[in-house]
Amino acid sequence: MAKKLTKKSVKKTVKKQVKKVIVKPKTKNKPKKKPKVDKKVKTPKKRFEGKLVGRISHYFSDIEVAVVKLSSPLKIGDTIRIACGQETDFNQKVKSMQIDHEPVKLAKKGASVGMKMNKKVHDGYKVFKI
Repeated sequence: MAKKLTKKSVKKTVKKQVKKVIVKPKTKNKPKKKPKVDKKVKTPKKRFEGKLVGRISHYFSDIEVAVVKLSSPLKIGDTIRIACGQETDFNQKVKSMQIDHEPVKLAKKGASVGMKMNKKVHDGYKVFKI
């Protein structure tokens, strides 16, 4: 048969259990020191070789033609480098250029020229003359 629980018997068992609990002295909560972590080492920005001649202002993916806004002259036969960050960086020769659907051999500073690209590019990519 089970023991009958009374208030006295419950108090006695609780007192026994309380005696078993170890009471730790109160200490001030000091903030833990964070381990020193080396500062991130910044990699130097990649310097692109060649002279900046313009930027891609638009790209037509269906015909793989980019519109390049020139900041210096460019002619057919020049080797250019298209670069932007770590993702895209390739060289190609200028085989053809057009201004307002008219083929040109030399494009002056400030002109927007259309040229065929070997790879996909995006707006804002830099164009260098090598």
